[in-house]
Amino acid sequence: MTAPAQIGPYRIERLLGVGSFATVWLGHDGTLDCHVAIKVLAENWSHDLRVRERFLDEARLLRWLDHDRLVRVHAVGELADGRPYSVMAWADGGSLRDRLARGPLPVATALWLLGEIAAGVTVLHRHGVVHRDLTPGNILFRSGPAAATGVGRADERVLIADLGLAKALAAASGLTARAGTPGYMAPEQDDPLAVVDTRADVFGLGRLGVRLLGAGAGR
Repeated sequence: MTAPAQIGPYRIERLLGVGSFATVWLGHDGTLDCHVAIKVLAENWSHDLRVRERFLDEARLLRWLDHDRLVRVHAVGELADGRPYSVMAWADGGSLRDRLARGPLPVATALWLLGEIAAGVTVLHRHGVVHRDLTPGNILFRSGPAAATGVGRADERVLIADLGLAKALAAASGLTARAGTPGYMAPEQDDPLAVVDTRADVFGLGRLGVRLLGAGAGR
């Protein structure tokens, strides 16, 4: 994949990741002299109005929530071909998926992480939002002061990302489409007639706990 030289006013440096619905690039904001993550809707979904609206809903939702435990959105824009993009704070510490791929985490660190993730999910639920896709790839790390627990790094913050599947509780009904990642999503998410509520995220947290504290966890 060839990197674009520019997206909006941001100079593109490299590819950060590719998903089913979007591509994420590392950009540089010349005015503020800082890096940003730029999420661009995938070209093959650009004409699907439902996917486009869900993409924009994620940006609006993160901008509205604007919380330290969630990835922050700074702006949205549109490419020349009409595809929308969102400009987010760059999670310079990578993802939980990356860290788990390097080997098991110490039990104390795993428990601390699970507590931080649960605190972020609490923020969502407090505002009537169900994430529905809590996976290691959607847990990010960013440099910055963290909650003082005596276990986690004092210079790192745990963030929840990718709310593209999230829905307001008022809209989370049997009319919503099946969505989630196999192995992490609650059983009811596989039933198009089921009502999906905060319990789906409790299940997701449990699956993350199993992954973090599995048989390979370090001492």
